[in-house]
Amino acid sequence: MRFGEMVIILFIIALAIATIWGPKSKKSPLIYSLIVLYIVTVVQIIVEDCRWQMIPCYAASVILTICIIFRKNEKKPRSKSMRRWTAWLWTTVLFFYASVMVALPLLLPVFAFNQPQGPYSVGTAVYHFIDNDRPDEYSADPTDHRELMVQLWYPSEPETGEEAAPYMRDVGAITKGLEQALSFPAWTLSHLGLVGSHAYSNPPLSSTEEEYPILIFSHGMTGFRNQNTFQIEELASHGYIVVGIDHAYDAAATVFPDGREILINKQQLSGFEALDEHMTLWTQDVSFILDRLEQLNGQDEQDRFTGRLDLERIGMFGHSYGGATAAQMLLKDSRIKAALNMDGTLYGDPMPSTGPNKPYLQMNGEKSIDKSIFDNSLDQAMAQSGHTREYYQEFWEETVRRRMNALQGGGYTMTIPHTSHMSYTDFHLFSPLLPNPGENPRSVHRIINEVSVAFFGQYLKGTRNNAMDELSKKYPDIDLVQD
Repeated sequence: MRFGEMVIILFIIALAIATIWGPKSKKSPLIYSLIVLYIVTVVQIIVEDCRWQMIPCYAASVILTICIIFRKNEKKPRSKSMRRWTAWLWTTVLFFYASVMVALPLLLPVFAFNQPQGPYSVGTAVYHFIDNDRPDEYSADPTDHRELMVQLWYPSEPETGEEAAPYMRDVGAITKGLEQALSFPAWTLSHLGLVGSHAYSNPPLSSTEEEYPILIFSHGMTGFRNQNTFQIEELASHGYIVVGIDHAYDAAATVFPDGREILINKQQLSGFEALDEHMTLWTQDVSFILDRLEQLNGQDEQDRFTGRLDLERIGMFGHSYGGATAAQMLLKDSRIKAALNMDGTLYGDPMPSTGPNKPYLQMNGEKSIDKSIFDNSLDQAMAQSGHTREYYQEFWEETVRRRMNALQGGGYTMTIPHTSHMSYTDFHLFSPLLPNPGENPRSVHRIINEVSVAFFGQYLKGTRNNAMDELSKKYPDIDLVQD
């Protein structure tokens, strides 16, 4: 709950109590209090903006106004016991109404990300790229080509940006796509457009270093390029240029500069065969973006990144299908030197039994690798899909085999207790209704950030070669080990 919202709610409760229990003959103090309430409300709306979760609160101001203005002195005073009984009745109504006023802003909060801990300020810029060598296979127009929206977060000169960037630039479109991932109606998440970030729009790249290493970020199916802002801003503050990609048609929504919206394609991809084949689209997206970064390094029209991208130090990280994409790119593209996979089943070309022979880190959700949880969900999965129990058992065994292969040759693995698949994104900050029992999203994010900074620092920057070992000792319960 934001400060202004909390002030208004407390003011309304106090004024309502004074109206219920105060003497009937003294109306003026209540009217003056109403005027102050309206002034505070207007200031709150101007400073913090309004949202639908505050409608009961705003409505309470109107109800109080009616009750106070049309309040009349009793011609025939009631007995003291009757007055007290009536007051307690209205107090009970106030209690339940106040519960609604408090619950809605708390359950669907305008949350704030933790301040990045690195030495750099963070800037961000958005680019629109078109791959003229690839047709848009989902478009009805055969002349269309594959288009991608890409956002860069980078170390910036302090406080020189245009303004603090919003968390979501196209909240209406994105929340429509998120309905499928979170089962929350789009309108309930509209307040996410009020969430801010710690990145400023379009400031100059920091002059502290000549070049900065690059990290590519790939979201999960139904996700979006900003879905790991907690992690992206932290990495950028530690001196990385982070490049987030919206994989059009698989992202919750992709919105182009001319206003065109591409919502998630509701194709039902399931099983290794379909998802292995679909991986080609995502790896081609990443390869194309790597090519465009090389061009950007040669000549940036805004002269921000020209000659400043360290193309010899590129890593990649991703969540879910994006994590699998990071593993595939580590295997296929020599430009990717290290990869971090956050709870992604390893779809795509089979990982060799010797591993990728490059630095690789697999982060697991505890519930994602718990066989008992998988077995308990089989009956529901079979009823929904029509697949047999043997089909799902083979799927599980293949998932484990691929994960074990990827860790061969020195790969790292870690599992944070109580985490589920979405724990490795921003999503559990959206509402306290979403996290798993026993999980503290802020603590989980802190561990993810520390491990991410240590991993890429050790294998891209060459700093603190024992950083991962230190974290395994600092957090023994996450089971951070190297095979």
